[in-house]
Amino acid sequence: MTLLQLEDVSVTYRTADGPVPAVRGVSLELEAGSTLGIAGESGSGKSTVAATVLRLNPASATVTGRVLLDGEDVLGMNFGRLRAVRWAEASIVFQGALHSLNPLQKIGRQVAEPVLLHGQADTRRGADAMTRELLGQVGLPPRLASSYPHQLSGGQKQRVMIAMALACGPRLIIADEPTTALDVMVQAQVLDLLTALVHDLGVGLVVISHDLSVLGTTCDRLAVMYAGRVVEEGPSADVLDRARHPYTRALSAAYPTIGDPAARFAPRGLPGDPPWPGDLPAGCPFHPRCPEAVDVCRTEDVRLRPAAPGHQAACVHVAAEVTG
Repeated sequence: MTLLQLEDVSVTYRTADGPVPAVRGVSLELEAGSTLGIAGESGSGKSTVAATVLRLNPASATVTGRVLLDGEDVLGMNFGRLRAVRWAEASIVFQGALHSLNPLQKIGRQVAEPVLLHGQADTRRGADAMTRELLGQVGLPPRLASSYPHQLSGGQKQRVMIAMALACGPRLIIADEPTTALDVMVQAQVLDLLTALVHDLGVGLVVISHDLSVLGTTCDRLAVMYAGRVVEEGPSADVLDRARHPYTRALSAAYPTIGDPAARFAPRGLPGDPPWPGDLPAGCPFHPRCPEAVDVCRTEDVRLRPAAPGHQAACVHVAAEVTG
């Protein structure tokens, strides 16, 4: 069953220098009980997509398209309905979660807030009991409910944020860069926790990261974004092992391959910088950095084309293979 569906979603920000298209015609789907990873460099539009799902964009954003959550368009909801959906049906672990906790309030009070707000408990005592249960669910001792954020490690703070995201039993969780600023061991623990939650609770999970290797171990499907568009999408194994877009291959090569002695110490960087969304080059936005660019890439912006069953990529070479 399709839990989340984005249909031709575009997000444009109004700025003093003119409109800036941050997301351009993104279409994605997530099945209930499965995991979707969204990868790309900073500025590719990943976090804007995450914010759009729950209508958390700033007032300067203009959004078009449809965002269907269980078949209901989030973009068409009135504020009362939207408020009921946030946290109760879909929640988000924000980028920079380590700094999202209120330093002046104890952990238990912060976790209990959405529980009380959405009527998951009728009394403070009931909310406190749920808080202890939630902390245990993410592998934290219940006694931490009486601690302040500064008394917790980075990994513990991240687990608290995940507990808050689970507080009202949502069917969809969005984790925006959930392992940023964590060491490798804690990253693995957080990713294992998220994977277990999908398996045990049947929630749908969207994980956003710049690191394909992180997403490859966590997600059923991967979507790679560049300059506001999805340039490749498909099953994780296919996207990682048989990438069809040059950007996906370059992004993958930028990280060491665990268990491969030849590659472990020699990740390859990608020359150049992503284009400014307000001044995109003609043709394929990636062509100024692409080692496989041909003349047509400078004039034709290829949309997603079938590359294999369930796998698509936006590259002129893939288009030529499919049509030829």
